[in-house]
Amino acid sequence: MAQPGGSRPVTVRDVQELVKRKDEIEAQIKACYELLEGQKGVGMTEPLVDAEGFPRDDIDLYQVRTARHNIICLQNDHKALMKQVEEALHQLHAREKEKHAKDEAEALAEALSQNQSLPQAFAKVNAVTPGSPASTSGLQVDDEIVEFGSVNISNFQNLQNIATVVQHSEGRPLSVTVIRGGKKVHVGLTPKRWAGKGLLG
Repeated sequence: MAQPGGSRPVTVRDVQELVKRKDEIEAQIKACYELLEGQKGVGMTEPLVDAEGFPRDDIDLYQVRTARHNIICLQNDHKALMKQVEEALHQLHAREKEKHAKDEAEALAEALSQNQSLPQAFAKVNAVTPGSPASTSGLQVDDEIVEFGSVNISNFQNLQNIATVVQHSEGRPLSVTVIRGGKKVHVGLTPKRWAGKGLLG
């Protein structure tokens, strides 16, 4: 497993592994303290010699010394491990924060580029009669028209331009481009006679 600060980025699994090792060390420390407790309650500091300076014969000196030594080593390991856990968590959070910021920046850039790439509309659909050619082609109220056949923002003067294109295209599909909900949408529209007025409705 890569240590924090190594070449491989820290994963949640690494942190779980570290925490598992920390729990194991804590269990070992507890076992050593229980062993000392069983030796007449000698802790880490009680003297191992009697009043005359002789080794105490009421306890297992070897066991006590070993347990004390182990506790010191394990506590050092524990301290180092806690530092690793802290660093690993730190890295994870920093990465999450970085990812979040990157995602936000990307979404913003995408929205901006979409806005920049959207052509300018020259007319807006304010009504579509149900059952009309406009309605069956999928044209919707509030669609902003950017291209209607050969008419676009650069050559559009008035609605008569559209009427002319419609009359010349009866029965033939026209390519219509609209902006709907901030996106460019292509609609195939065929002007034709129907029950209502005009060729579009």
